[in-house]
Amino acid sequence: MKELIVATTNQGKVKEIQAMLKDLNIEVKSLKDVYDDVPDIVEDGKTFKENAIKKAQIIAQEINKRCLADDSGIEIEYLNGFPGVITKRWHSGTDRERNIALLEKLIGVPKEKRKIKFITAIALSDGNTTICKEGIIEGYVANELRGNNGFGFDEIFELENGKTLAELTQDEKNEISARKIALEQIKKEINNL
Repeated sequence: MKELIVATTNQGKVKEIQAMLKDLNIEVKSLKDVYDDVPDIVEDGKTFKENAIKKAQIIAQEINKRCLADDSGIEIEYLNGFPGVITKRWHSGTDRERNIALLEKLIGVPKEKRKIKFITAIALSDGNTTICKEGIIEGYVANELRGNNGFGFDEIFELENGKTLAELTQDEKNEISARKIALEQIKKEINNL
């Protein structure tokens, strides 16, 4: 069985990717499963794609194995695309603290102006060749934190049906996620790289 290393230590992300690739004959492992000294890669790209490509290439070369890396985040229309590529870095607190800080920026803003995009870029590299695909889902920033499932911005990302991503089951979320959209495109090429 071929190995695919995911360049993350986030077990929630690894579980999502494992579930989405379960129909392939591939063993999906996190970076921590195969590498003790996880390199700290500076995400200094101007786009999610640039950051994903950089991580996948550097780690694939470092561990001499195929590597899947992603970079994702949110863009809020009312805030001119903020936080964008600095989604994980603009606030030093926990995911929950970051979500609360975002909600505070939108106090009093009506729903129609709270449009949000969740963007995931996924890159697959063997150290020489790299492919990258992007997935996007759209919704609204909820008025409050809702739901106990998921991680990151799931508890404030409200879908058209009024539920946040954190109010969905893992299977429901996996069916519509930006990560799935990007991964479905990558999936076709995984066994060729």
